[in-house]
Amino acid sequence: MKGAQTVWITGASSGIGEALALTFNAKGYQTILSARRSEVLQSLQQRLDYPEQCYLLPLDLEQHENAEVWTHQALAFTGSIDILINNAGMGHLGSVLDMEIAVERKVFEVNFWGAVALTKAVLPGMIAQNSGQIWTVSSILGHFGSPKLAAYSASKYAVVGYFESLQYELRRSAIHIGMIHPGFINTAVTLNSLGPNGVPIQKNSTAQEKGMLPIKFARKFYKLSSKKRPRRNLFIGRYEVYSVPFKRLLPGLFFMVYGKLTDVTRQKKN
Repeated sequence: MKGAQTVWITGASSGIGEALALTFNAKGYQTILSARRSEVLQSLQQRLDYPEQCYLLPLDLEQHENAEVWTHQALAFTGSIDILINNAGMGHLGSVLDMEIAVERKVFEVNFWGAVALTKAVLPGMIAQNSGQIWTVSSILGHFGSPKLAAYSASKYAVVGYFESLQYELRRSAIHIGMIHPGFINTAVTLNSLGPNGVPIQKNSTAQEKGMLPIKFARKFYKLSSKKRPRRNLFIGRYEVYSVPFKRLLPGLFFMVYGKLTDVTRQKKN
């Protein structure tokens, strides 16, 4: 494994992040894993094919003012960061009128500002070494709104706008700035979403439960991102990813259809 590249994955304790850790480590990458729960990271490390090639860096992205400190700590492991995957994120569930603004702000701090701060801390090193990839997880909901997910969707919209701008800025450089737009992936993101008062709702959605398995998602991402010239935007999921071009091409019809679909979903839950 000498000379292997280093990938830093945030939100690595479960779901997509866990699957990415398993996938990249199995391919021989030096793997830096970050999440809030160190004990879960330790458990994951023991399940990797090459645990000796894994380094744990627990952090809370809500405290993103520490991004430069975390980056120095990450660099101390292998000396370089070749790939950063901004995967950490959180959800919420509640109407605009019900959600406490503190909860909505928390969603933004993690989903948007956390990714921005870590990117700004890592990017100078990549520019100095004249190579690197930075991938940030958005969502198909970064392209259209959804009832009871206003702040989550807005945070993903912000990710798309910010990192698309960065793509333009670095388009002539050797640094690849990519975005991942997952559809429904079978993770606990909805289960762990915060309710209006900031308490996890502890209830998953049918769409998530029927979604693509995280390991399948991770393997597909690895294949696509490993190409000589990877795309700037990767839409990974099932049929639901086609909702993005549907909304872009036929916004009026999309609003009507999606509105009816979400009405039906709420009626079933009630």
